[in-house]
Amino acid sequence: MDIRFVQRGCEIDDKLRDYMEKKISKLEKFFRRILNCQIVVSHHKGSFNVETTANANGVILRAEEDALEPRKAFDQSLKNLERRIKKYNSYLKDRAQLGAEADFTFSVEEEAENDAPTIDKVKKVEVHPMEAAEAVMQMELVGHAFFVFQNAASGEINVVYKRGENSYGLIEPVR
Repeated sequence: MDIRFVQRGCEIDDKLRDYMEKKISKLEKFFRRILNCQIVVSHHKGSFNVETTANANGVILRAEEDALEPRKAFDQSLKNLERRIKKYNSYLKDRAQLGAEADFTFSVEEEAENDAPTIDKVKKVEVHPMEAAEAVMQMELVGHAFFVFQNAASGEINVVYKRGENSYGLIEPVR
């Protein structure tokens, strides 16, 4: 597994880097198809933010935590990432028991947009046909509040979004 570190506004010493590499490499015991991981450590306003992102065979799993110490923020972020990987594994097992094929990979490209000051980031997402339940699972794995996908039934681009603790919404276009 390839591990990449990004530092923003702080320095990661070798001892902490080795600790993070050792801990993140243990993710492979939960999910063997993790291709690479990225750990972003940033410091602002007296707090450290650690964002861990894993590419599990095309499925992006992400967790982010804040703490006063970078090691503590990393440990909390890694715990959340492990929980998401376990949830994804159980989802794949449930799908396999139903006999459905579990191939809904996507890729994300980020581009900085300097011309329009109101847009901070542009993400291009390759959409694949899937059911709304699969889109909700993908949204939870990435840790976002919404997810754009192509509805397998209608072929239209739809959006699922988180409404509350355990409720979700679906936006379907009307023509």
